Amino acid sequence: MSGSPELPAWRWEVPREATAPTEVPRADAMAQPGREPGPAPVPGPGPSSGPAVAAPDAAARPEVRHLGDRAPTYAAEPGALPPADPAALGDLTPDTVLEGARYGTYTLRAASLRGDSARFRGEARRDFLLTARFGSGDDALVLVALAGGDRAAPGAAEAAAELCRTVAAAVGRSQERLAEDIRAGRRDALRSGLQRLTDRGYGRLRARAAELGLEEAAYTAGLRGLLLPVDPQCRTRVCFGAGAGGLFRLRSGSWQDLEHAGPPGAGGTGTATRTTGATDTTGPADEPESGFRFRAAVARPGDTLLLCSGGLAEPMREEAALPAELAARWAEQEPPGLAAFLADTQLRLKGYADDRTAAAVWEA
Repeated sequence: MSGSPELPAWRWEVPREATAPTEVPRADAMAQPGREPGPAPVPGPGPSSGPAVAAPDAAARPEVRHLGDRAPTYAAEPGALPPADPAALGDLTPDTVLEGARYGTYTLRAASLRGDSARFRGEARRDFLLTARFGSGDDALVLVALAGGDRAAPGAAEAAAELCRTVAAAVGRSQERLAEDIRAGRRDALRSGLQRLTDRGYGRLRARAAELGLEEAAYTAGLRGLLLPVDPQCRTRVCFGAGAGGLFRLRSGSWQDLEHAGPPGAGGTGTATRTTGATDTTGPADEPESGFRFRAAVARPGDTLLLCSGGLAEPMREEAALPAELAARWAEQEPPGLAAFLADTQLRLKGYADDRTAAAVWEA
């Protein structure tokens, strides 16, 4: 990439899961009350028998855990379903969405799940997650767009979905130009273009709020977008957005909050430390005048990039136990599978019951 500016970089990782054989009660023992079951006999090889398959160990499955001394108020698993309108079944929102992909040097994992409070009250998920690949071959771009609204706002779910779809459609229409700007390292062009399409997305929300007779604050959402080139020779990653949410980087076992200024290198493996652009030639991600946030950097092997809605960004910034646990889980060489990533995203803390949506990228 001749002429490209030297930009910093990122990577990511997680523990492998193991399985172990379990003992199965013998059929004859199960049929006799009062007789203690023993281990099941292992069938010998026969003319039509294949290799023996070990029974899965329940303890090896991803587990939904809570952090801290006190368990959260609500149960870990979904309770009530949201009410359904038989005339609008297409509007139903699933409790959880999982997505993943692998291109070139990176692996993507993304998840959006209903918060504990919404699960308990039978309310729909208000966060929205959209992943899409635009174009084909090495010119293609992968977009992750996520948005989250205030759970007390009546139009939060609709606003989050509309904002993601509006921005995604604009990115798709501009895919060729965006891909070329990313490859050429045209940071100013990327910033102005993505800010323009983000502003248009929020403009549509304001117009829709007026149509519905709602206050603007009742029909809006925080947005985060991530652009990933498919071209394995291009390691530039572009993040943008506005409103509530977060962008974090796990580097050498320590988290950095890339959206808040602070002394570089402060802190350790606990809370997400606040760093400036001093070690990142992309400059600060915060644009105070408009609220627009932008960051572009060349991915460096060894870092993990985490993009998330406000429901996960808040505990990442406020509770040391969460970033510390994620740093420990993502310290291995292989990215997690979808189920493991969902369990990581769902780590629970008392006092944080909102929807959570996250996308993470592991660089080879």
